[in-house]
Amino acid sequence: MSAEPIDSLPEIHDFDFIHGRWTVANRRLKAWGVGSDDWDEYPSTSNCEPRLDGLANVEQIDCPARGWTGMAVRSFDIPAREWVIHWISSLNGVLQPPVRGRFGADGFTLEGPDLYNGRPVIARYIWSDITPDSPPWTQRLSFDDGRSWGANWVMDSTRADA
Repeated sequence: MSAEPIDSLPEIHDFDFIHGRWTVANRRLKAWGVGSDDWDEYPSTSNCEPRLDGLANVEQIDCPARGWTGMAVRSFDIPAREWVIHWISSLNGVLQPPVRGRFGADGFTLEGPDLYNGRPVIARYIWSDITPDSPPWTQRLSFDDGRSWGANWVMDSTRADA
């Protein structure tokens, strides 16, 4: 089996827009999956760096206002031709199940199974309306196997190193 040269994979540049330092305005629902509309708003910062010649990147999010840090590890799955994202938080140290997906005409949509308070959910990460200095991100959850979706976390990022 011969490996595909990295420079022949245009998709490895799909996440280049997120590289750098950011200030982030977060909005998270206080209770998920119960029809709540009570949002918690707080600031954070993030820094994302490419790895493996663009085949992966690592982003750390620091949220001193809420006492946690988190890390996203993104990698491009060459055989599947899709991106895979894992999340880990300092709140529990658990590497979460991955979401997977591709860049499309409307931005990125990645999905994967997860648990929320022991309850099975599908997590969906969405980047849309991406600009070089503002890549908005939304996490949506489905508690009914994908029939309906509700936003539970929104991050509005502004480039800090512009």
